[in-house]
Amino acid sequence: MILITKDTKAPILKVNNSKIKLQTKTSESLRLGIVLAIVGGFLDAYTFICRGQVFANAQTGNIVLIGVEVTKGNFIQAIMAFLPILAFIFGVVVAEKIRDFKAPSIIFFTNAERIILIIEIIVLFIIGFIPTTIPHIFSTVPISFVSSVQISSFRILVDSPYSTTMCTGNLRSASQAAYIAFTRKDKKSAINATRYAIIIFSFVIGACISGILTSWIGVKSIWFAVIMLSFSVSLFTIDNHRFK
Repeated sequence: MILITKDTKAPILKVNNSKIKLQTKTSESLRLGIVLAIVGGFLDAYTFICRGQVFANAQTGNIVLIGVEVTKGNFIQAIMAFLPILAFIFGVVVAEKIRDFKAPSIIFFTNAERIILIIEIIVLFIIGFIPTTIPHIFSTVPISFVSSVQISSFRILVDSPYSTTMCTGNLRSASQAAYIAFTRKDKKSAINATRYAIIIFSFVIGACISGILTSWIGVKSIWFAVIMLSFSVSLFTIDNHRFK
């Protein structure tokens, strides 16, 4: 007998009171990881090209910038660099709260990951209406929040940790897995290295798409990320029907 929960978890096959996992749940699947990595690459390029030449996804640069501006006595600039970090922290808290929240059965989307994706869609859709004449902090801070929510909610790729909004950790994991696969002839490591490589390539593709669309239609190009996230939400529904 095959069982599936409403959270689109992996179907379980019961055989003599033992359980065998048949399918990776949607939130940890490679197909969803590809979509989210495209969005991650897109947003990083988007904020750099038309939102003040900053990378809103990763906060390491902002932390360094705070130190630099403080030593120069530029406290206003230091505060401006701190705001995306604050939004990132807030995003982590929001993501954890949503995961702990028990939605009433009358709500259509009871799955935490889908609720989080819908929040991302709404925030990014609104950012598309913010013109470049408005200070960039009003767009980069919400994007930092969205990035934080996404990275906090989607942390596992099949059976390995990864990130959909930055590539440093993925690159390290891919290199390590490739080394083990090559030196020890380990098939599982080879598969992991391939998965990480696909995610990194997807991130690059997202950045390329952002470069093209942003040069064509400007700030409204962020709605491409909205479309991709809408598709990612549909993956949960598709998998529900596939494995029910």
